Amino acid sequence: MSGVYPAIEPDAHGMLDVGDGERIYWERCGDPNGKPALVLHGGPGSGCTPWQRRLFDPGAYRVVLFDQRGCGRSTPHASEPDIDLTANTTEHLIGDIEDLRRHLDIERWLVMGGSWGSELALAYAERHRDRVTELVLHGVATGRRREYDWLFRGGVSIFFPDAWQRLLDALPEGDRDGDVVEAYHRQLFDADPAIRSAAAMAWCTWESATPHWPPTPGLDARYTDPAFALAFARLVTHYVRHDAWLGDGDVLRDIDAIADVPGVMVNGRFDFQSPVGTAWELHRAWPAGDLVVVDDAGHGANHAGITAELVRATDRFADQS
Repeated sequence: MSGVYPAIEPDAHGMLDVGDGERIYWERCGDPNGKPALVLHGGPGSGCTPWQRRLFDPGAYRVVLFDQRGCGRSTPHASEPDIDLTANTTEHLIGDIEDLRRHLDIERWLVMGGSWGSELALAYAERHRDRVTELVLHGVATGRRREYDWLFRGGVSIFFPDAWQRLLDALPEGDRDGDVVEAYHRQLFDADPAIRSAAAMAWCTWESATPHWPPTPGLDARYTDPAFALAFARLVTHYVRHDAWLGDGDVLRDIDAIADVPGVMVNGRFDFQSPVGTAWELHRAWPAGDLVVVDDAGHGANHAGITAELVRATDRFADQS
């Protein structure tokens, strides 16, 4: 199949209490007796979308999606004025995945993750190898400090100097020469809602500059929702300032834990957010993970070429146990 599968609605959904005062939204669609698959969204903070359901044959898969802590329909939402993100870390999310797996009585599943979701998928698989049948990753990232510095501390600005300057100019003058991530994190949690809102818009405008090929100007549509924009910017800066609690290079160093897990990685040739070199390094360390490069694509997974390769990957694994 060259495109996505027809739109389908969830046949089950709910809120799962995962502790720490957190409740995560989950949904299931497809064949209740089909091969289990889990989708991990990006961001952090993007939330799951109906489009992701369409990457799987509904007659072959039982697909599970959920909104990670603090975003989407999960509660509490990271846009709330007094939100405390202390209990929102990578280890918490990995624990949530296991809680959800047990709640749905699933033994093992294929795991798909894009962008931040690819980091989370790799970290989960390395800790719970026995629960993962295959990995399908796109916009591949491994959580190294240099990857975060590239996107959020000026590396990619060599291609987008005007957009980067606008991001800096939106900060107080005294914060423009320091760590941009730390400066925006402070602004996003300022007591003044106007300061929080302005910081979220500036951050999300920068996020809008880099994912597309060819690049497109302006604010991506999803960021026009102020609550989404604030939650997204807060969660991204929260994770980036802590290097996602992954340890610099740990995902690649621990890759032998999943040496025998079949996988497919799909990356755009012109992906400015997750340069294809990262996927290449991962492929060399993990030969069981096939790498497919889409020559005319950037980071956005809704690019027709990337979408086609993701569907091709899920079709390939549909009959494997």
